Amino acid sequence: MSSGKIIGAILVVGAFAGGMYFGGNQNATPVITNTSGGASYSGGYDKSADVDVAKSALKTAAAERTVAGQVHVVNDGDKIMDAVITAKPGDTIQVMPGTYHETVYVDKDDIRIIGVIQEGKRATLDGEGILNDAFLYSGNNFVIENFIITKYKGNAIMGQAGNNFEIRNNIIIDTGVYGIFPQLGKNGIVEYNVISGIEDAAIYVGMSDNIHVSHNDVFANVAGIEIENSRHAIVENNNVYNNTGGILAFITPGLPIKTTFDVIIRNNFIYDNNHKNFGAPGSTVGGIPAGTGILIMAADDVVVENNIITGNKTAGILITDHANAPNVTTDPESDPNPDGVKILNNLMHNNGYDTIDEVKALMLTEFKQGKPDIVRVGKSTGSCIINRHRYVSVGVKGWEECGFTNTASIDTYLLDEPVPPRVIDPSERGKVVYNGVCAGCHTYTGRMIGPPIQIIQALYMDNPQGISDYINNPTKKREDYPEMPPQNYLDEKTRLAVAEYLLSRTK
Repeated sequence: MSSGKIIGAILVVGAFAGGMYFGGNQNATPVITNTSGGASYSGGYDKSADVDVAKSALKTAAAERTVAGQVHVVNDGDKIMDAVITAKPGDTIQVMPGTYHETVYVDKDDIRIIGVIQEGKRATLDGEGILNDAFLYSGNNFVIENFIITKYKGNAIMGQAGNNFEIRNNIIIDTGVYGIFPQLGKNGIVEYNVISGIEDAAIYVGMSDNIHVSHNDVFANVAGIEIENSRHAIVENNNVYNNTGGILAFITPGLPIKTTFDVIIRNNFIYDNNHKNFGAPGSTVGGIPAGTGILIMAADDVVVENNIITGNKTAGILITDHANAPNVTTDPESDPNPDGVKILNNLMHNNGYDTIDEVKALMLTEFKQGKPDIVRVGKSTGSCIINRHRYVSVGVKGWEECGFTNTASIDTYLLDEPVPPRVIDPSERGKVVYNGVCAGCHTYTGRMIGPPIQIIQALYMDNPQGISDYINNPTKKREDYPEMPPQNYLDEKTRLAVAEYLLSRTK
């Protein structure tokens, strides 16, 4: 049995432990819900307190900020980074069509980088298979639009603890591990991007809050859109196809933020996500079975509504706890169960037509036949479903009928006012950079893109300078992990602070 399958040999035992049952009246009249109206989901999030804090901080910042707004034009043959160095908060950098080979790091607030489109031609960042990242930003209120980004080894656009970001209208092809990767940010938009050829996630929202992901076209990736250890996110109106897994809501153990909850997945086209899994062996996404439309792993309060989910050969919706997922370590501070999952009306057809053996075995426990639209394994409390008679499902018999039919009352989780800039005390520098940069590839005990922190601690013991030097100029040390990209945009003091914080971690 392959370790790359999301449901292990423990599945059948876990099915009974998780409270599933079989028997009963198989011919009972189905419950049919009126979907033209009905109650609406109110969610569990009150953003008024966050808005009040933001407004107060913004008034103070506005009083201190000088009027800005200069436009810097970058022509083909120039360096975008030179314009970033010159720019001041509030400035816009316009990049003319041409090909640029560089990494652009933005550590200033209120910077807009706009690719100018002329007669269909765009500014193209080409990493030539050598450079790791195209754009890295840690500044707040960052906007990036209209680029083609290709042939990088790590990331096309990565956020490192920047708030109030807008990433839109970019074409991203073959940029290594991630396409768009906001990490440890708050109040952000990812929209109208086209992304393909990514070996982890095309759009990976990590440890972030108040996020809106919409109108993106993602295909031929391992994971299409992933909401990981993040809260208050809406994923809607995306076209997600020919990935290994379409849309994911995860809790990955071992990260500094321990929860994923309050996620709405609605109005998406999710079809034919049957691409061979080419993720890093042993990584979490490397365990996704090809043919998974939506995967919910340990995330809470996830609403799945009004999606078109078709042609995914393993299952349309796959719901699992940590115990039944491969390549996942335990974390006593992370709840391993997907509680409060809510499946509303979705158009589902021809899913599960070539499902994995473990799902077939699970279906036998409920005397089920056919092609499974919905599969749930492991423990899950407080979950509900409406119009279950429409679907071939397993593991949801004990779920209640949802008391609402739609999420129309929730337009967005974005805050009404921007989040204030982070004020980082010098003593917190190592922690913030660790969370915003290192935690994107390393958990404390488990495997992600890079080795666990525990292994790094064992290698370097009382040698923070050695870690700092390696961060600046890494070399490939292990055949079973990809080469770490240099983080040489971090100054020496920051690298040493990160190294010292990393060695101090105990969980």
